[in-house]
Amino acid sequence: FPEKQFFKDIIDDFSNFNEIKRNWITAQEKINLSQNLRIFKTHQGKYTLCEHNFTDDKNTLAVIYIVRDPRNLVKSISHHFNFTLDKACEFLLSPEIIGNGKSWEEKKDGMYTLLGKWNDNYRSWTTNKDNLLLIKYEDLVKDVDTQVNRIIDFLKRYTKFDTNTDKKKNIIKTTSFKNLQDMEKKGKFIENAFSKDMKKINFFHLGPKNIWKDSLNKSILKKIENSF
Repeated sequence: FPEKQFFKDIIDDFSNFNEIKRNWITAQEKINLSQNLRIFKTHQGKYTLCEHNFTDDKNTLAVIYIVRDPRNLVKSISHHFNFTLDKACEFLLSPEIIGNGKSWEEKKDGMYTLLGKWNDNYRSWTTNKDNLLLIKYEDLVKDVDTQVNRIIDFLKRYTKFDTNTDKKKNIIKTTSFKNLQDMEKKGKFIENAFSKDMKKINFFHLGPKNIWKDSLNKSILKKIENSF
């Protein structure tokens, strides 16, 4: 969220970000008419723009926020968007909007989403600690078992479900970086970006092997550390 399928009967112009932001809450209210618990992924910051809130307590029950060291994000963004490292650094430092403004008929997925700067996005979602689970990417890499337990315990505050040791082991196995890489190689992953010459860019690139000390020069490092 946001995705075009939730807005297609509400707005007329997907290239108009002002129209999108005016209907963030309307789209969520429509989704929540079913009164079913839904889990959504978003890259959007929890911003208020011209008195329009991205979400509110009536529509968002709880938040799991996954945060990653921005120094490692530089290399990751550079690869995903086919940017230079300098341009990827500026991406993190800028109030970026990603997605496309094409009509529903032209392209049925992707939609304008306001990321904001890395620190603005982080603060927007983590101010309210009551219904927040903060997960550090680095902790997932270091001790995935503990982090999965934290996620299970958090979700059980909001919904009932059964779990056991075998299920948990299967979750960890099927979502391992190597397994996801293998799935992508077999064509079972569809969120790839493309280079200017329309060659598919691998989504699962370096993962835990992406270490900022191996890729960032002092100039980029200084910008990131001074800003964040």
